[in-house]
Amino acid sequence: MWLINYQPMKTEKAEIPPFTNHQKFIIAILALLQFTVILDFMVMSPLGDILMKTLDMSTTQFGYAVSAYAFSAGASGLLAAGFADKFDRKKLLVFFYTGFVIGTFFCAFATNYWTMLAARIFTGIFGGVIGSVSLAIVTDLFVLQQRGRVMGFIQMAFATSQILGIPIGLYLANLWGWESAFYLIGVLGIIILLAIIWKMQPVNKHLEVQADKNPFLHLWHTLADRNYQIGYVAIAFLSVGGFMLQPFGSAFLVNNIHISHEQLPLVFLFTGISVLIIMPIVGRLSDKMNKVKLFAIGSAISIIMILIYTNLGPTPLWEIVVINMILFMGIMSRMIPATTLNTAVPDMKDRGAYMAITSSLQQIAGGIAAVAAGYIVHQETAHSPLENYHILGYVISVVTLLTVAFIWRINKLVKEKISEIPVPGAPAER
Repeated sequence: MWLINYQPMKTEKAEIPPFTNHQKFIIAILALLQFTVILDFMVMSPLGDILMKTLDMSTTQFGYAVSAYAFSAGASGLLAAGFADKFDRKKLLVFFYTGFVIGTFFCAFATNYWTMLAARIFTGIFGGVIGSVSLAIVTDLFVLQQRGRVMGFIQMAFATSQILGIPIGLYLANLWGWESAFYLIGVLGIIILLAIIWKMQPVNKHLEVQADKNPFLHLWHTLADRNYQIGYVAIAFLSVGGFMLQPFGSAFLVNNIHISHEQLPLVFLFTGISVLIIMPIVGRLSDKMNKVKLFAIGSAISIIMILIYTNLGPTPLWEIVVINMILFMGIMSRMIPATTLNTAVPDMKDRGAYMAITSSLQQIAGGIAAVAAGYIVHQETAHSPLENYHILGYVISVVTLLTVAFIWRINKLVKEKISEIPVPGAPAER
């Protein structure tokens, strides 16, 4: 176990092992997989203004459409958590990703608010478990000293979705209708699914160290662990800001900032480029410097830029691009160190369940945040400016400060685990 959870102290110079060819394949396939999952969720935001007008949805209904994915993802994640360590992780990944692809096509078939709501619920049931399975795979196959770089590469899926996915999706939506964005994700998902089935090796070492035979008993033991509960709360709070800010991002840009639908792809394109640049840098820094300090720096940048952004009126395109680039640099500088630290919390036998629970709580907290944002933000007509958007900025800033305290507590917990590690040289538990 010590090899998996070991994190060198500042006085040590750790030798970081190189990636094997199969590890490189895992990084690439998980990054592509995360690209489709993130894009499926994130495309709702840039399509928000179009969907609200086309499907005749109010801001409150759109908030429910966004949060429906999160709530169903959270519920399915909790139900799957007890079984997450009972099966080969590859088989779980194939099962849930297949359902996700089917749900994405269902979204393209939606004709009104209710059918879109049902499609998002179905997609969330399967899509919500994929992230936790992916994290468990990363934790099983990579030592802690490698995970910052791995997370950096995988999180680049966020940037790629901004650079390629969202602009292309918006372009296709403007050209052939909003449904084409979901068709694009679905077709790409089929290709990735075939690659996973064909090339990925089984991930089943965790089956050798199982203690709880009953899945529900395993779930209960993982939920009841007090050390794990710190991670649950921290990761749940981490998702609140994005779920509150993003759902109405395109509507805010169009109706308040006066950015046209044709200009929206440029905003997301340059934002994605900035994230693409910062992710590898943050990934390397996360493996070399204090993760709490890096998280705090990213949080400070995020708070400043969120308060500026949410209080803007009509603004030139170039200025919005610059503000968004800096804002997302701060946001993504928080995600990598927080996620990397969180992977060091659970023991090997609990990893699948722990990752499923944290992912579920993250989705549920985000769903609550999206619903709350739908009630806070108000729009008189489909073309009038959003009201109270600045209040979201104040709420997100407070939540961000609280999250810094939780991440500090996780870091302290990880250091305590390191102090209890057996003397190096003992057999590694893999």
